[in-house]
Amino acid sequence: MHLEKATRKQAKIKMSLAGSSGSGKTYSSLLLAYGLCGDFNKICVIDTENKSSSLYSHLGSFNVINLSAPYHPDKYVEAIKLAEDAGIEVIIIDNATHAWSGKGGCLELHEKETAKMRIPNSFTAWSQITPLYQKYIDAIVNSSCHVICNLRSKTEYVMAERNGKQVPQKVGMAPMMRDNFDFEMTVSFDLDQYHKAFCTKDRTCLFSKQEPFVISTDTGKKILEWCCTDAESSLIEDVCRRIDSCKSLKELIELYHQFPAVQKTLKPQFEQQKRRLMINQEVVTELINQKQSPNGIH
Repeated sequence: MHLEKATRKQAKIKMSLAGSSGSGKTYSSLLLAYGLCGDFNKICVIDTENKSSSLYSHLGSFNVINLSAPYHPDKYVEAIKLAEDAGIEVIIIDNATHAWSGKGGCLELHEKETAKMRIPNSFTAWSQITPLYQKYIDAIVNSSCHVICNLRSKTEYVMAERNGKQVPQKVGMAPMMRDNFDFEMTVSFDLDQYHKAFCTKDRTCLFSKQEPFVISTDTGKKILEWCCTDAESSLIEDVCRRIDSCKSLKELIELYHQFPAVQKTLKPQFEQQKRRLMINQEVVTELINQKQSPNGIH
């Protein structure tokens, strides 16, 4: 146990995209993921939607872990661990809802647990299922990767005017997930049938005042920049200390090439230390020369 300053230098975004069928959850999450890491090879989709993510393989060579029913929460935990061990940077869970309300998910497990009781007690049955659900949530929240959870939304139809006529329009309502799931998320979006994102939760303060918009790779880049803000500051401070401690030009040059990300920012500091080391070397050389005589060193 120790006390330290709060920074985002190790922040990994945990976010959710909720929407009804056709709202663009899979496509949007892939664009988000690419913006977060800039490399499709570092993206993994945990696909429970009958391999539907592969329909977007033209975007890039992302990785897929296909899950089929039953959707026991432990399956998701195992898949997340597999992706982490493979060096994946962004995990997309498409669809996270199945672990809750899909075949073999928490709700079905709860029904079976209740049915086994001599005197059925729904409340008591949850004591067996909640730890499984919490293990699933912990795997997401504590993952070393960025995690994007796609959630199905309950679908309803409302009458909307189009070309002067009233036509039915599909709308997504509440996400089909256990209550308070969004408490675990840093950012949550709801997607409508026009693929526009409505921010419903935002701890980054990047989107809370933004009008509905279509998600793009730039959205992921903006989130990544937020995650790395303190990380860059911390790196700069660390490299500055190491610059000051360099005892030779060779050591300074090696340090310069070791951190290309801050070369431009810290160029003045590198130049200043270079001049200081060169002056010190000149002084040392002059002192040595002064001690020398025509017959050698006294």
